[in-house]
Amino acid sequence: MIEATGLFDQELLELIDGELISRMGKKRPHVDAATSLVGWLIPVFGGRFVNFGAPIDVAPEDNPTNEPVPDMIVLKRSYSGFRSTSPQPEDLELVVEVADTSLTFDLTVKAALYARAGIVEYWVLDVSGRRLVVHRDPQDGKYRSVVAFSEHESAAPLASPDSAFRVGDAFPLP
Repeated sequence: MIEATGLFDQELLELIDGELISRMGKKRPHVDAATSLVGWLIPVFGGRFVNFGAPIDVAPEDNPTNEPVPDMIVLKRSYSGFRSTSPQPEDLELVVEVADTSLTFDLTVKAALYARAGIVEYWVLDVSGRRLVVHRDPQDGKYRSVVAFSEHESAAPLASPDSAFRVGDAFPLP
């Protein structure tokens, strides 16, 4: 009976290491944190440069078995230039995952995948930990700089160093 309704026809999936991974429904804390961050990114970079839930390409050796779909990306040029192709690593200013139930996966598997691709900056907004983990300086498949910012701190992206995101703004008051 449920199959007939098409309820599961729109399941969100991404391909990671040859496996289809469900991008499960988002819980309210995830949605609220993502909305807060997007609300900050758009004025900083412009609405035509911030994209949500769109696949990206990674390192050529990883592309056959990987098509990640980050929660949001910041592009170096307008998303209208990517109608027939996915952005390449060199097209990206920033890749962001909002982690509620996926924290370990985002900090390990996804971080390694993005580092191998040479993605210059990767942020993980840790909902339950109320922190932002900033990855920079990819080299040899790893990020050489990984810094966690608490909810009382601010972080600025490399592409806009004068624009600081106050981490606590992504979370409701305790």
